[in-house]
Amino acid sequence: MVRKDPDTVRRALQNRNMGTELIDAILEHDKSWRQCLIEGDRLKHERNVVSREIAEQKKQKQDSSSKVEEMRVISNRIKEIDEEIRGYESKINDILLNIPNIPSETTPLGKDENDNPVIRVVGEPRQFDFEPQPHWDIGENLDILDFERAAKIAGEGFTVYKGMGAKLERALINFMLDVHTRQGYLEVLPPVLINEKAMTGTGQLPKFKDDLYACTDNYYLAPTAEVPVTNLFMDEYIEKLPVFMTAYTACFRREAGKHGQDTRGIIRQHQFNKVEMVKFVKPETSYDELEKLTNDAEEILKLLKIPYRVISLCTGDLGFSAAKTYDIEAWVPAQKKYREISSCSNFESFQARRANIRYRTPDGPKFVHTINGSGLAIGRTVVAILENYQRAYGSVEIPEVLRPYLGGAEEIRKE
Repeated sequence: MVRKDPDTVRRALQNRNMGTELIDAILEHDKSWRQCLIEGDRLKHERNVVSREIAEQKKQKQDSSSKVEEMRVISNRIKEIDEEIRGYESKINDILLNIPNIPSETTPLGKDENDNPVIRVVGEPRQFDFEPQPHWDIGENLDILDFERAAKIAGEGFTVYKGMGAKLERALINFMLDVHTRQGYLEVLPPVLINEKAMTGTGQLPKFKDDLYACTDNYYLAPTAEVPVTNLFMDEYIEKLPVFMTAYTACFRREAGKHGQDTRGIIRQHQFNKVEMVKFVKPETSYDELEKLTNDAEEILKLLKIPYRVISLCTGDLGFSAAKTYDIEAWVPAQKKYREISSCSNFESFQARRANIRYRTPDGPKFVHTINGSGLAIGRTVVAILENYQRAYGSVEIPEVLRPYLGGAEEIRKE
């Protein structure tokens, strides 16, 4: 697309608040690459002609030394050109891997998060007859969240869940997986150690290398289940579409605290749990499937009876790999604002091209469209429950749908 319609790509980058230098660099490398191809083809033809001439001279028992020398010069130049071609291909590929997806025409234009339109608001924030406490105070007072001991064994940006806190986390994972499997998703439990190729396939590498936890032997800890689940079909044809999958994984990101916000509590952590939904679909159905997946994530909050809203990310706030994204934000009473709890995106063919995920059609192979979303981020759901269901005397009511997962318990109280 960069070669065929560079102006469209330039506009897309500008809408994402990016410069267009990468496009200019690609086009320059591409021009040189094509010139090398032309010269290489010409020299290879010339080499074939000289080869035939040498054969004829030898057949006629004539001196072919000058032609042999000419052949040597041509062959050496061909080797140089082949090396130049590989160099340009490497440069082009490196740049392409750092160019984000083209936003959908339905993605609103905007500079930053302040330009994200609200699509819908569901539920009314609770009116408290006391001053609502932040989740970190609630968790420490109930002795279900231990930040001090987590910092002692790991550092800032980690939490130890204790007692009913640990049970609530586990209950939410099971509850979400049960809901999503009823919605038609196949549950999988993938590895959380991911190789470099898979990380590149979904767009985490090379762009976000500094945000990842790298291990030895070119492994990375999964930043989200999107990565291993999407790459289950890497370098494959999917014979029957659509495919819907859901997975729980622990997730690992370096971002906690680096922006100077959410340094307290469990909204932004280096390690957290998440249930993810991933869809592999045909291009003509992908935007309908994005709407359905977003509704599937919303269903969790509706069942938990937590107020929330859905916003559409504008071009300036859109993630690197996404063509369109809806963020679902839960109401957090102590902060008196909505906070992101799920992000549901259509990547169109962006990830499928990088990971080489295709399906067969009568007109030949095509790339699938991939869609994913959190259903939900577990820690942030714990935040929403603790703050929305808190009681004046310090306990927390357990949402009715979670009680069967917690042995019938109706509240979390200090023992």
